[in-house]
Amino acid sequence: MTQSATQHGGAIASPGYRFILGAGLFFLLGLFLNSTWLALLGLLGAAFFAYFFRDPRRPIPDEPGLIVAPADGKVILLDEVREDKFLGRPVRRVGIFMNVFDAHVNRTPVAGTVVTSTHRPGRYQAAFRPAADQINEQQSTLLDTAAGQRVLVVQIAGLLARRIISYVQPGQKLERGDRLGMICFGSRVDLYLPPEVEVLVKVGDRVKAGSSIIGRWWMDAA
Repeated sequence: MTQSATQHGGAIASPGYRFILGAGLFFLLGLFLNSTWLALLGLLGAAFFAYFFRDPRRPIPDEPGLIVAPADGKVILLDEVREDKFLGRPVRRVGIFMNVFDAHVNRTPVAGTVVTSTHRPGRYQAAFRPAADQINEQQSTLLDTAAGQRVLVVQIAGLLARRIISYVQPGQKLERGDRLGMICFGSRVDLYLPPEVEVLVKVGDRVKAGSSIIGRWWMDAA
């Protein structure tokens, strides 16, 4: 398998700078007040936010027909369901749970055009629960490939997550592995794929956004 150069980005995802700055202010306040515990709290907070909002470069596979992971984390769900809101057909679903230590920048699993990116308010239950996809806040992004196949990526808020950030808008053309958005903090991403996709992961596998191969189109559907 050959690989293309990774898409470039900053070491820190842009939404993280205000969190790091806020923690840095606590550190400076601690120094000003000669408060060791406040300065230490600020320093630890800045370090945590810098780690959480990291945006690592990733080698993106360029072999035709591949589908890559939209998120870092652990595969917790593989099933076949009917998705009627966006796809109107039976699909294969792959659910990936991101814990607080995973990189939270999400990426596009396939090259395509954004048909819609829709936010739905909801609750903040633990994202690994089976009902999370029905009741939790989420952002649904529908992609249309050059071959006319549609793929749905659903970012689902979790117990600690209070914000889903989308980087894309309808009509935007994306390459495989492009940055799609992120979720703060700890959450889940579900990927809905047409039945003709061969899924190559299993429950329990750990994957990396943009790099790990989730599945492959059958040659006549690629």
